[in-house]
Amino acid sequence: PQSKERTDYPKYGKKVADAVVNKEVDLGILICGTGVGISIAANKVKGVRAVVCSEPYTARLSREHNNTNILAFGSRVIGSELAKMIVQQWLEAEFEGGRHANRVEMIGNIETNFEC
Repeated sequence: PQSKERTDYPKYGKKVADAVVNKEVDLGILICGTGVGISIAANKVKGVRAVVCSEPYTARLSREHNNTNILAFGSRVIGSELAKMIVQQWLEAEFEGGRHANRVEMIGNIETNFEC
């Protein structure tokens, strides 16, 4: 959003999700009050694996194990310094592949085939 006025966050979740799946950007970061609603909206776009994080450990593991491509958090939940730590851990982490690749593939299969 370009102002501090209230907005409908789903349209921004979709906009970032579309940019990620269309490879306009590598990764996306979304912020709303809790991070929950905007991540739900982003996760409706095929190919998105958005995660809500309130601490750095989950952010790192979400990339290493689930190859998340969108990070979301809540501006009412965490402060700016913690947000910086979460973003840093998420950006520095790399997908481990291996056994996790099979699980990420299964998640993708749910999107297309509705089964694992």
